[in-house]
Amino acid sequence: MTARSAEILLSPTAMARVDAAAASLMDSYGLMQRAGEAVAAAALRLFPAAHRFVVLCGPGNNGGDGYVAASALARSGAPATLYHLGDPAALKGDAARARIDASLPSLPLSSYEPHPGDVVIDAVFGAGLARDVPQELADLVARITAARLPVLAVDLPSGLDGMTGLIRGAALQATATVTFMTRKPGHLLLPGRTLCGAIQVFDIGIPKRLVDAEAEKLWVNAPPLWQGKWPLPAAADHKYRRGHLTVFSGGATATGAARLSTMAGLKAGAGLVTIASPAAALSANAAHLTAIMLQEINGKADLENYLEDTRRATFVLGPGFGDLATARDYALCLGAQGRAIVLDADGITAFRNDAPILRAAFSGERPRLVVTPHEGEFGRLFPEIAQDKIGKVEKARAAASALGGIVVYKGADTVIAAPDGRAVINERAPPQLATAGSGDVLAGVIAALIGQGLPAFEAACAGVHLHGEAAVRAGQGMTAEDLVASVRPLM
Repeated sequence: MTARSAEILLSPTAMARVDAAAASLMDSYGLMQRAGEAVAAAALRLFPAAHRFVVLCGPGNNGGDGYVAASALARSGAPATLYHLGDPAALKGDAARARIDASLPSLPLSSYEPHPGDVVIDAVFGAGLARDVPQELADLVARITAARLPVLAVDLPSGLDGMTGLIRGAALQATATVTFMTRKPGHLLLPGRTLCGAIQVFDIGIPKRLVDAEAEKLWVNAPPLWQGKWPLPAAADHKYRRGHLTVFSGGATATGAARLSTMAGLKAGAGLVTIASPAAALSANAAHLTAIMLQEINGKADLENYLEDTRRATFVLGPGFGDLATARDYALCLGAQGRAIVLDADGITAFRNDAPILRAAFSGERPRLVVTPHEGEFGRLFPEIAQDKIGKVEKARAAASALGGIVVYKGADTVIAAPDGRAVINERAPPQLATAGSGDVLAGVIAALIGQGLPAFEAACAGVHLHGEAAVRAGQGMTAEDLVASVRPLM
């Protein structure tokens, strides 16, 4: 399987191009009718006890979907009331035709007062919203929110940016969202994901080739992204063929983070794992290690000697390391020696404001540098990008391009990006991952997969996936030790 069989995410602008291409080949009003009728069917299925369906229609095609939905609900015998934003007489094209065909009275949006038993169908703005919502809608959002009414959103809750998932002034909390053909980034990125409720994707008949033609190297993180690119375990394998992973330890009082990374790497399938420890931490590490090897490394000269064995190819640097100057020396040495590395925590902070140095050290035909920053670390390594008024996907892509490596921009909506523009949004990250040591485990898993032969981007995607799956197995109340114990190799 290839990335082409993974779930595509289309930006709002790409979806607009798909709609335009479909309209040139097909009956565009027929597509709007199918969309609106899908919304009506979802409303009847999800809210069979509704006293009244209140359909809020906007000034564009999203509003057209709402008019079709209201008409379909009325034909089914369900009570439906229409409210509009702006002047409905100014509607054009398919949306104007949908309003005329609905033949239902419509009132100004500002006049709607929520009542118990109402179900709101939000068809005001879709995923293409690129400005703050007008005050009239913001006030209505407040009233609907205060009344705690169920909301069925059409395409995306009004007020959410379909590309970034960010709120444009105010946004409705949906109970469920109906979208068409593909999900958009705003359905997965926070806070959008929490505002969409249960998302249903309806195929309204646009040919798949039109959707594929607008694919933007953006997917939902899932196994099709790396399946077929990972060498399956074979009977003839030995420990070195499954990769030798080395993790650098911090000082005597900061050894735990490195051990979390090493155990995670071992559980994820690395054939051999070593902790590279300064002399002061040897006793502390030795007291806790069994299957993990221990190597004393006290500086760059020791590291260079260690690298004479070319099988020592994959490294994790940063968890609990502490010494930023030494972290820089080690990372640059590994870059010069052609090794692959996952930089986390102090390994990232050691290059504050200095991403070009990393790019130069790890330049090459294939990426062999992976950085795994949370929001604060991202700002240290990429300060100018972090300050840009762009979304998380765009930031991760810009950072990967600047770095020449893989960026795993962590969070409940982790984004993984490659220098060639590929990007993935991870949606399976249970809340218990917000615990100390979780990132150390992730770094070890990703590095272990690189050592086993996965390309860096696919290893990062698979590692984030395995990390989330381990957290689901570990359950609530999980500690980092529980998370490590729940890590499984790729199957």
